[in-house]
Amino acid sequence: MNRPGIERLALFGTLLAVFGEVHPFCDHWAQGSETARCKRLYGRHLVYRDGVAVGEGASDRSGEATMTASARGRRAVAVHVASYIGIQTSTAVAVTRAFGYRTSPSAVLAGAVINGWTHAVIDRGAALLWLADRTGKRGYIDHCQAVRLSEDGAVHNEINGPGTAWMELDAALHRVLGVGAAAVTVWLTTRRRGGR
Repeated sequence: MNRPGIERLALFGTLLAVFGEVHPFCDHWAQGSETARCKRLYGRHLVYRDGVAVGEGASDRSGEATMTASARGRRAVAVHVASYIGIQTSTAVAVTRAFGYRTSPSAVLAGAVINGWTHAVIDRGAALLWLADRTGKRGYIDHCQAVRLSEDGAVHNEINGPGTAWMELDAALHRVLGVGAAAVTVWLTTRRRGGR
């Protein structure tokens, strides 16, 4: 194999490892609980910042800012994706530079846009459910839910979150799309042989 081919494969493997391995950290350590709870909110009804619908709960919350559930969901996913992109991109740049390789800034940006945009679409939930319906995976999501305890001790099921098929399908989509993001980043970095 020629040197440019080896260079491309090495860069691809490095970016693929960074994108794939940093992803769980961003989802489970960097993402706040409120963001995780609110990012799939939809609807025109008003909610508070913590995602609780106006009128629910016993405490007086007059004077607190409200927004539609959909606006809160979009805001939550934007916050999550911003931290995800920042951590994933800075890690990719740090790792490649530590090994003496400089990726093209436009290529890194392209990879970040692919990872960020697809992450936002998947994490909002509607696209994941649409895809699950079209590929026959909705039964898997409906069947593999998790049992949770409420603060009052009541048992309820949860369709997404740790221990669910939703979470497994979500992670699998992110990882396969990371392959595309890594490939695009490598192609843009090395296409004119300006990668070093």
